[in-house]
Amino acid sequence: MFSLKGKIALVTGASYGIGYAIAKALHAAGATIVFNDINADLVQKGIASYKADGITAHGYVFDVTDEEQVYETIAQIASEVGEIDILVNNAGIIKRIPAIEMTAKDFRQVIDIDLNGPFIVSKAVAPGMIRKGAGKIINICSMMSELGRETVSAYAAAKGGLKMLTKNLACEWAEHNIQVNGIGPGYIATPQTAPLRESGHPFNEFIIAKTPAARWGTTEDLQGPAVFLASQASDFVNGHILYVDGGILAYIGKQPK
Repeated sequence: MFSLKGKIALVTGASYGIGYAIAKALHAAGATIVFNDINADLVQKGIASYKADGITAHGYVFDVTDEEQVYETIAQIASEVGEIDILVNNAGIIKRIPAIEMTAKDFRQVIDIDLNGPFIVSKAVAPGMIRKGAGKIINICSMMSELGRETVSAYAAAKGGLKMLTKNLACEWAEHNIQVNGIGPGYIATPQTAPLRESGHPFNEFIIAKTPAARWGTTEDLQGPAVFLASQASDFVNGHILYVDGGILAYIGKQPK
């Protein structure tokens, strides 16, 4: 039920981090891995990392916001590797800038990559999935799809939009046996968050106090949910956002003593 044998999975922005961990899990379940990055050096580093883990991954350089480039590369992938069965829209950025100080240019860039990008790539792979009569699209959303927080207005707007895009694409493409779902990670321990996780750091203490599990998540915590949403085990799950957050969204917080 959870086997991905014979499937081809494209994970965007999977040279490292969350995307890399998800790609590894999909490969372990049997999928052939295709990934991209906007930077050729990162693609080469990603290929080397996959190889070191015993994975033959197919890396491509393209910008998820460039519609023409996306369509050309998806056609190239179909020719060289095969038509995509599983798409994980992972590529994204965040800019932590107070709203009053953020330029419209910066706001648009976050929206373009985090929301328009998944729309463009999904639209490019959908015709192949429709021809096959099956497909899985997984959008990497966020707790910011549900919550607000200072300095991340553009990111929260994009991820909130991505949540609703997920639901709407699920409705449009369900008749073709395509399931479109999302994963909403909580606070995940990555190299990028390492400085925030140092013992005694106020943000580290804040996250642990706000999380019923009393810890940061790991990239491994996202692997099982990704395999589930990519496999036939989730064939009747559609338009759903699976939050992997240690219970933060369910928690009102501790009562003061």
